[in-house]
Amino acid sequence: MSLRLTPITREQHLEFVGSRPSASHLQLPSWGEVKPDWRPESLGWLDGDRLVGAGLVLFRPLPGIGRSLAYLPEGPLLDWSAPDLEQRLTLLLTHLRARGAFGVKMGPPVVAHRWDAETVKAALADPDARRLSDVHATAHEPAAAALVDRLRRMGWRSPRADGADGFSAGQPRYVFQVPLAGRTLDEVRRGLNQQWRRNIKKAEKAGVKVVQGDRDDLPGFYELYVETAARDRFAPRPLAYFQRMWTALTAEDPGRMRLYLAHHEGDLLAAATMITVGEHVWYSYGASTGRKREVQPNNAIQWRMLSDAHERGAAVYDLRGITDTLDEADHLVGLLRFKVGTGGEAVEYVGEWDFPLNRLLYRAFELYMSRR
Repeated sequence: MSLRLTPITREQHLEFVGSRPSASHLQLPSWGEVKPDWRPESLGWLDGDRLVGAGLVLFRPLPGIGRSLAYLPEGPLLDWSAPDLEQRLTLLLTHLRARGAFGVKMGPPVVAHRWDAETVKAALADPDARRLSDVHATAHEPAAAALVDRLRRMGWRSPRADGADGFSAGQPRYVFQVPLAGRTLDEVRRGLNQQWRRNIKKAEKAGVKVVQGDRDDLPGFYELYVETAARDRFAPRPLAYFQRMWTALTAEDPGRMRLYLAHHEGDLLAAATMITVGEHVWYSYGASTGRKREVQPNNAIQWRMLSDAHERGAAVYDLRGITDTLDEADHLVGLLRFKVGTGGEAVEYVGEWDFPLNRLLYRAFELYMSRR
């Protein structure tokens, strides 16, 4: 049968996502509603009448010229080891060029390496270890190396490889995940390090209560989030972003997004959002106050989310991005230590890849985004 690429309906897109055990929430049709500055389009690869791939493309216009960057965050959803991968990606580039794209950025959801918690812990204690990428991985994925070679031969470029940061930081290349498949909840709890187990008990003894909230609780979450942003030195998103996310994702599936709130004696101390697609659960955004840290609300809220993910039959609980650096002077190392305490594993993906369709415009867009 002849392979072709065509726009697909929201229903077709969701049906394809539902046929897979896992797909990034950034590849859901609803995600396009969360990003008002980008124009979304659902695309599908068809082999005859059979849908064999799908992708959410977000178009970001370059001001004043009517041309756009085409971005597929953590996608598209393809068989990345398919013999006809080159044909599939050529169809994508042809379609996006016809749509006025001057460049394409995508993030194949393909794992390259894994480091278990003990390996990461040892690396953090090693004064000679500078970056996680320099530490011998506990698992290597041969399919990832083959994919990287194929992409390079096609002319795709990795910003990380050539020293460029691309139009933005993009999606994290390194994440931390807790495998849940085939494990009882008691086994998951025993996998936590001693400090985590101790902190969970402290929170329980202190009377920390973790409950699920709803859209009306987002302002409370946001107040803590702004405090967290100031403390951890990042630029916060506006409240409207989280309200759009809640509306879009829960309209698509009422259980897609959850909000958790940790209270102690009437005080809201921590809050976090959780997103579920198939067997994959993400800890999406977290926030906490500097007050009453001794009652350990962050450990309490994470344990509740882990427990709920396990109850829902998740295969993996994803704590999202971690730093590659092991330098103690980097303020993000503390977050890495916190996530390592879950007993999970650090995971490296093949990362995001660029294809400039018009190199001059692509470079101009990179400069524009770097100055925003």
